[in-house]
Formats: sequence, structure tokens, C-alpha cells
Amino acid sequence: MRQGVLIEHALRRSWRRQRQAVLLASLGLLLAVIVGALVYLSQAALDATTGRQLEILIAERNELEQLNESLRSEIASLRSVPRLRRRAEEMGFRQANTEDIDYVVVDQYDPRRTAVAPQIYAQQATPAADYDETLAGWIQQQLDAFNRQPDAAEGE
Repeated sequence: MRQGVLIEHALRRSWRRQRQAVLLASLGLLLAVIVGALVYLSQAALDATTGRQLEILIAERNELEQLNESLRSEIASLRSVPRLRRRAEEMGFRQANTEDIDYVVVDQYDPRRTAVAPQIYAQQATPAADYDETLAGWIQQQLDAFNRQPDAAEGE
């Protein structure tokens, strides 16, 4: 009888350990699913927020482009010749008559001469010296310069 109780007690103990292991594995799996869901939801929320910000920026860009076109149109209308003439008349200017025009005579000026463009001379660049130094040569120069320095102990 005592042996049957011991076997039953041993079986219960092993079942208890198995149940604990299964329970811990289930809890670990559940925790992993919850963490994965939270990561997914946070990423989805971030994507939605970024998408909304992108939509706002595109709408703002479109409004600014429309405003630019409106301003270009306004500038073009303000630069029109009829408007400029009207504005000049409002400021007191008037169309010049032949009596209003004075011609200036310049001695030795020939209006039929051929136009001569000034000559532009490019400066000759001095060619750069050939670079033939190697790493070993540079290190040797540094060592030689270091060896030529007087010792600090000798100077004292």
C-alpha cells in the first residue's frame, strides 16, 4: 500500500511539473503574442500618422503652388504696356513729341562701324608638380626630421 501511495505521489509531482511547464510555455506564448500585437499596432499608428502628415504637406504645397501662379499672373498684368502707360500718365509723364527730343552729337562717332567685342585672354595656369611621393618615402622623411632634432636632455 505504501508503495502505491509513493507511486501516486511521484506521478502527481511529475504531472505538476508538466502542468507548470505547459502553463509557463502558454504564458510565454501569450506574452509574445501580446508584445507582437502591441508592436504591430504602434507601427500601424505611426504609419497612419505619417500618412496624414504627408497629406497635409501635399495640400499645403498645392496651395502654395496655386498662390505662386496667382502672383505670377498678377505680376504679368501689372507689367502690361497699357497699364504702365496709364500709370506713367498718372505720375505726370506724357508721350514725347519731336520738339521734346534732343539729339546729342558725338565727335568721331561712326554709327555704321562694326562692333568689336573685347578680347578675353585666359591666363596660362602653371602646371602642378608631379606627385611621386610614396608612403614609405614620407615615413622616411618624418623619421629623418625627427632624428635631426636635438635631444631635450642634451640642451639642459
